[in-house]
Amino acid sequence: MKKGINIWSFPAGMSIEESIALAKDAGFDGIELSLNETGPLGLDSTAEEVRNIRRYADDTGIELSSLASGLYWDYPPTSENKEVRAKAFDVAQKQLEFAAELGVDTVLIVPGAVGVDFIPDAPVVPYDRAYDNALSFFSDLAKIAEAHKVSIGIENVWNKFLLSPLEMRGFIDTIGSDYVGSYFDVGNVVYSGYPEHWISILNKRIKKVHFKDYRRQAGGLHGFVDLLAGDVDYPEVVRALEAIGYDDYVTAEMIPPYTHHTKQIVYNTSASMDAILGRTVR
Repeated sequence: MKKGINIWSFPAGMSIEESIALAKDAGFDGIELSLNETGPLGLDSTAEEVRNIRRYADDTGIELSSLASGLYWDYPPTSENKEVRAKAFDVAQKQLEFAAELGVDTVLIVPGAVGVDFIPDAPVVPYDRAYDNALSFFSDLAKIAEAHKVSIGIENVWNKFLLSPLEMRGFIDTIGSDYVGSYFDVGNVVYSGYPEHWISILNKRIKKVHFKDYRRQAGGLHGFVDLLAGDVDYPEVVRALEAIGYDDYVTAEMIPPYTHHTKQIVYNTSASMDAILGRTVR
């Protein structure tokens, strides 16, 4: 398996180029970038600006592993508002387009939400309506993903939606596209289940994997901790990934950031992932 890190793990204000260089120095094979509303990799970026990012990564000697986006919390595919869903679809099309320019094979998409406890005043959508809206969204988007030859990874998040591996599997299978699968986040299921169970059930549907750790006793967002400091049974997770033949990227998404010496989380994470993956520890 290849070792990656998400750009959200880097200090606030650090540029894409600085993050790429730091990821390389810390020993990562790849970095996952994010499509934002504005900025150097934003909705209004030009194809040439995007290609310049790819060239910088190539020159640095690090792979661009996938393309995430946090915009789906603002524009959820589950929304009852047609304009919001249309905006989400526009974002997803742009994400797929830019992924192709960046040379990455998978985009991370949050499927929306029934409700979100950590976003004040987030609308609550009836579960059945959320399911139907999201299913229509991804079924239509699958055709565009196939045209770009870029896969969609639906991430399991704290959204009161697609709450079990059986439901996630059924949702993906109903869409019925080789270009739609799971972006499986190990840490996000620990509060209610066991990531190794999700891995064996989702199996070949898993496109990419996020590594996080979570301490159940802490609870809430405070439960997210450094890798190997929580309750994820990483030996079991690795065995489960190996059992399904997964050999693609495992990408660290580290939250919250450190208060001081903020770059250190990148180096600490790299060393922990080496231990998890059985590499020589830095």
